[in-house]
Amino acid sequence: MSDDEREYTLEENFELLEKTIAQLEEDDIPLEDAFLAYTKGMEILKKCNAQIDKVEKKVLELSGTEAAEETDYGSSEV
Repeated sequence: MSDDEREYTLEENFELLEKTIAQLEEDDIPLEDAFLAYTKGMEILKKCNAQIDKVEKKVLELSGTEAAEETDYGSSEV
């Protein structure tokens, strides 16, 4: 299994995101590399959000609240 296919833990994804941010903060990063790093960072951020949403929903389910059934964390509606 390649690194791209591997399912990283939330902590590992945070570490990858920190490294990507550090790369973006470099003064001499070429525009193309910055764009690739930004794209990679956004993908990692989406994975982090999905992992957090999954855990939050599971906690609500385990606590027995009805809010778990009514809450859709993946929705972007306000």
